[in-house]
Amino acid sequence: MMAIYSPLRSYQAMLFVPLPFVVALLLLVLFVTVLRRDEETQPNRPFLALILLAVLQSVLSGLRWGYGVQAVGVIAPVTAAMVPPLAYAGVSRLVRTSRRPLAARIALHAVPAAVILLLMVVWRDVIDIALVLVFVGYALAILLLMRPGADALRLAPFEGAVPAYRAIIFAAAALCLSASVDIFVFLDFTWTHGEHALTLISVSNLAVLVILGIAAAAASRSRAPAETMEAALKLETTEDKETIATVDALMEAKRLYRDANLNLDRLARKAGIPIRQISTAINRAMDKNVSQYVNDYRIGEACRLLASTQKSVTEVMFEVGFQTKSNFNREFRRVTDMTPLAWRQKKGGAGFPPVSS
Repeated sequence: MMAIYSPLRSYQAMLFVPLPFVVALLLLVLFVTVLRRDEETQPNRPFLALILLAVLQSVLSGLRWGYGVQAVGVIAPVTAAMVPPLAYAGVSRLVRTSRRPLAARIALHAVPAAVILLLMVVWRDVIDIALVLVFVGYALAILLLMRPGADALRLAPFEGAVPAYRAIIFAAAALCLSASVDIFVFLDFTWTHGEHALTLISVSNLAVLVILGIAAAAASRSRAPAETMEAALKLETTEDKETIATVDALMEAKRLYRDANLNLDRLARKAGIPIRQISTAINRAMDKNVSQYVNDYRIGEACRLLASTQKSVTEVMFEVGFQTKSNFNREFRRVTDMTPLAWRQKKGGAGFPPVSS
């Protein structure tokens, strides 16, 4: 993504000139799809902006390398520096609510672009190095936010927490890939005058844009990785048992799991227990994350409804708190090792599986 911007590099024809514009069109369609999907809920604006920025980057790439429009060399480095901050801002909106005023947050994330703009004036030779540092720095910051796994996304609905977590990890990897490509291209221009650079630029930068766009779309919807051996060896405490008992009672009495927008933050407020305490207790005592814990309740009730009522699978899915068939089917298979229809056929209208985890 970054390697196409050095003003010292000469223009060469792209291998497939229309490709960047096709990618831009596809990303624009993705943006419209996400916008319509989220029109009834509060959208994740940084992720939406990231998709639009990927569209712009793809167009600039086509103009620069497809048609030799050298003027984009002034714009492209600055817009490239805006990509990692937008990715980080989108992730942070799922992880925590910032106490900083909006103006302060915008100013903070505008620093990389401002630095690149300044370097365009005073020291162009180090722009590529600066962009590498920006991309790698923000990728590491995103991974740092994701250290607790899917439970880090405390403001994301439980149904989409795991897919969102995976999408965010892919986005961080894409930022690192972009930095790696830029380093390779820089070395290639230094040693071979760019003999191999253009082929890599034509393919890898567009791939990074597509990955970031899709990841942003997936994460905006919002099987976590296995716990480390160290965490698995920790013993359940009395506090863990009390915490889980409180949350269990809340789930069974008020059926909070039916709330499709339930997230860790809301669950903690309902239970009157700190977020970290709930997450730690469930991870340590039950060897699963909070998203799986809540979905276990949902699948338990879904099993009962499928076995005892004539409601359709879709009706059951919505009633127990799921919003998409893909997530419902995936979680149903995780818990029962079969599809909802297969479960219904097997039970034949009899049997009531326990709702507890």
